[in-house]
Order: sequence, then C-alpha cells, then structure tokens
Amino acid sequence: MAATTRQGFQNSLDDLQQNILRMGSIVEQTIAKSVECLAKQDAKMASEVIEGDVVVDDLELLIENQCLKLIATQQPMAKDLRKIAAGFKIITDLERMADYSVDIARAAQRILATGQPLIKPLIDIPRMAELAQVMVKQSLDAYVREDTELAYSVARADDQIDSLHNQVFRELLILMMENPKTINQATHLLFVSRYLERIADHATNIAEDAIYLVTGERKELND
Repeated sequence: MAATTRQGFQNSLDDLQQNILRMGSIVEQTIAKSVECLAKQDAKMASEVIEGDVVVDDLELLIENQCLKLIATQQPMAKDLRKIAAGFKIITDLERMADYSVDIARAAQRILATGQPLIKPLIDIPRMAELAQVMVKQSLDAYVREDTELAYSVARADDQIDSLHNQVFRELLILMMENPKTINQATHLLFVSRYLERIADHATNIAEDAIYLVTGERKELND
C-alpha cells in the first residue's frame, strides 16, 4: 500500500515537472518570436506574442495549483519538498521572462509605428535571444536532471549575455551621439537589450533553484 502511495506521489511529481518543461518550451519560443518580429518588422507577429502571453499565465496558475495540492495532500519532506518549492519559484521566473518578451514585442510595435527603418542591422540582439533560449532550456534540464554542473554552465552563459548587452549599449550610444534622429529608436533597442539581459538573469535564477534542489543550499549565481 505504501509503495502504491509513493508511486502515486512520484507520478504527480513527474507530471509537475512535465508541465514546468512545457511552460519553459513555450517561453523559449516566445523569446525567439519577440526578437524575430523586431528583426523582420512584423506587426502581426508582434501582436501574436502579446496575445499569447495568456497561455503562459494560465500554465503558471495550473502549476501553482499542482504545487499547492502536492504540499497539502502529501506533506513532502527533504528533496521532494525542495523540488516543489523550486517549482514554485521557477514558474515565477518563467512568467517574468514571458512578460519581458511581450515588452520586446511592444518595442517592435513602437518602432514600426514610426515608419523608420532599423537604424542598424540586428546582430548582437538576436545572438542574445539565442543564448537566452539555450539558458532557459539548460536551466530547466538542470532542474529536472538534478545536474549541478549544467546549472553552473548557465551562469557562465549569463556572463556572455552581459558582455553583449554592454556592446549593444556602446554601439547605440555612439549612434545617438552621431545622429540625434536615431535617439528614439535607439532607446527602444536599448530597452530590448536590457529585457534580454533580464531574461538571462531569470534563467540563472532557475539554475540556482536546481543547485538548491540537489544540495539544499542557496547559491548566488547572479553577480
């Protein structure tokens, strides 16, 4: 009987993790799409990113209820409890990443509304988005596989995004100094770069949760 109860609890934990991975996959796609609509100047795609945010919000609520039900009915201990507690934090980070993607799509809409073409080819911003997607996937894999080494590699990738953000900042600053007409769009692009940098920080938070799950200790990776 005890074995059956334990198996039922394990199945519920597996279901919880699958839903977290599902939410993460949607967020990865949303990050990619938000930068793609900016690069392609695609207003329809930008609207799809904004309207699709409700799917992430619904999933967050579903997973939150799963966590609460598991705590209330199973009274988990030790690593099981940490796994559920980490799940609570992870869905909050994922929801914030989706919000930043919506902010990027809104920035694309504002740039489009001016009718002005992009003031520079987008190279580093798409690269930041690609790195951020990889960080989201690896941080969630680290959580599910309980892989601390993979979690630490996410923190190293965050340093690359910080470096790209600084580079974008310098380039846009020079453009604004050389031509004041670029200030409006450059400001929007600076915000986009900042949003991607923040998305990477949230992915690093998830990596910290993965380490906490395995070791029971909080490790600060965002420095």
